[in-house]
Amino acid sequence: MTDTTPSQTTVAQTTEATLNRRAALGFLGKAGLGMAAMGLAAPALAAPAKDIDGDVLNFALNLEYLEAAFYLAAVGRLDELKKIGGDAAIRLPAGLDMARGMQFKDSNVQALANDIAEDELAHVKFLHGALGKGAVMRPVIDLNAAFKAAGSAASGGAITGFNPYANDLFFLHGAFIFEDVGVTAYNGAATLITNPAYLQAAAGILAVEAYHAGAIRTTLYQQRQITAAAGLYVGQVVQAISNLRGKVGGGKDMGLTDNAGNAVIAPADKNGVAYGRSTREVLNIVYLAPGATKGGFYPNGLNGSIK
Repeated sequence: MTDTTPSQTTVAQTTEATLNRRAALGFLGKAGLGMAAMGLAAPALAAPAKDIDGDVLNFALNLEYLEAAFYLAAVGRLDELKKIGGDAAIRLPAGLDMARGMQFKDSNVQALANDIAEDELAHVKFLHGALGKGAVMRPVIDLNAAFKAAGSAASGGAITGFNPYANDLFFLHGAFIFEDVGVTAYNGAATLITNPAYLQAAAGILAVEAYHAGAIRTTLYQQRQITAAAGLYVGQVVQAISNLRGKVGGGKDMGLTDNAGNAVIAPADKNGVAYGRSTREVLNIVYLAPGATKGGFYPNGLNGSIK
């Protein structure tokens, strides 16, 4: 059987030739395009819109920069990311060994961290290569103050100074903050991509992000009754993170269990379909504030048109 799946090389070769000339969402005009990029409904207009595939892929690249930074720092490989996309700062908690990463106690968690780190670095390389000269530079990324703020907000102030690299359990909580967001972001952006090759590539990345999210959720579920911090169980901390994301991210979130106490490894709607978030809903989460244009994990904001 002949493999008809477009390779990374194929996608990269076609990108520069198409990003600026494909007609995307032809029923949208300039005003409608802006609304579509924010995940809002737009009226049908006669004037064709410019191609926004590049904008959407760059939005995804911004998110991949963040995820890659988080995991690569954990396993002592952050220098590999610093070779891509410029020299913008990546802010880390004090005391993290840049050469060795964090000190894992559980070899299974360490193996999971290494595997996901490799995938996230590959995603950055893939999108950056496919976008070519159109790829946005890596933005300033904060993995220090942003995590402290997120931990405090999720726990109602009970957890202070949260450091995801302090131990295996905290690392898993930090990973939980990102993984579900990545899945919903790719799902929500799917309707904006017009080039079938790009759509298939994005779908492939979405599938891998979903694998990551399921693995993180499974590991946390197995430890849900262990005390995490400030007298809170793992399940309670995860639920608090989910509640916070749901509050600013369109209510599309679930903790490790549903209202009946059943396990939730793959959060989905009543039809078993994964949630999708608009770009605005994703930004609310990563900026740690609804309606913000910068802050949280991106102190200076994302780079690109959708930010």
